[in-house]
Amino acid sequence: MKKLRGTYTVIVTPFTPDGSQINEEMLRWLVDYQIDEGIHGLIALASNGEFLSLSDEERHEVVRIVVDQAAGRVPVVVGTAAESTDHVIRYSRDAESLGADAAMVLTPYYCWIDEEEIYHHYRRVAESVSLPIMLYNHPASTVLDVKPPLVARLAEIDNISYIKESTTDTRRVYRINDLCKGRITVFAGYLGYESFMVGAEGWVSVCANIAPRKSARLFELAVDENDREGAWKVFQELVPLIDFLGDHLYVHGMKAAFKMLGRDLGDPRPPRLPLRPELARELRRVMTGMGLFDQVLPVVDKAA
Repeated sequence: MKKLRGTYTVIVTPFTPDGSQINEEMLRWLVDYQIDEGIHGLIALASNGEFLSLSDEERHEVVRIVVDQAAGRVPVVVGTAAESTDHVIRYSRDAESLGADAAMVLTPYYCWIDEEEIYHHYRRVAESVSLPIMLYNHPASTVLDVKPPLVARLAEIDNISYIKESTTDTRRVYRINDLCKGRITVFAGYLGYESFMVGAEGWVSVCANIAPRKSARLFELAVDENDREGAWKVFQELVPLIDFLGDHLYVHGMKAAFKMLGRDLGDPRPPRLPLRPELARELRRVMTGMGLFDQVLPVVDKAA
């Protein structure tokens, strides 16, 4: 398959107003909106997709809907995180059966395991499917840190092909590239622009939910066109939103932002609560400064 690269939106999971069900209509709308705005790929069921708040049946349904609606127009990566290796394998196989293009696998996030155990966890998952695997290193949430030498060892496994590197140390990007010799493609987690400058070929973006065109353009300018001045300009436009969301407000913020834009994707599921009023005011100020209220969002196809 074609190599994954570019800006990938880590999409929210829309719920019905009472929060009890997946809102299929709005999920299909979100997929179309992202693709029509030029995003390079989609990631479902990551942290921003509230995977920990979904039942197994809901996880399956989200993947089914996103893959179906994307219809091959852009790659779909599915988060298959779980604490148990066997559960990750089950979710990854389900994603593969539904037509996903890759599985993004977070390290276990409760049990404390050593590097050898991390290696065997990923190896078992990779050997259970033919999908490309994107490692997801996010020690701020999991405590476990997959450091570059371990990444290089994992890259020897045939279908471990990508990593979402979500530390704030951009030195990791060129260290991974140096050790892996092209066997792994690095996607930035938080620091998209900064990571592009040192060799990342992808960015997993939260802010792209409401700013997909600018987020995609940042990659194109920085990597494909080598236009650092142009990329810097776009990055400066995105910075206020990136900074706002960076304070663990990614789910709350994106769902509140869509409501402000007239598209109700529901509230976060508990234990998260809707964005507090004072934070909502700050988010509105950020969005106003970015000109996001000047855009005309596509209508929702009620027949979808």
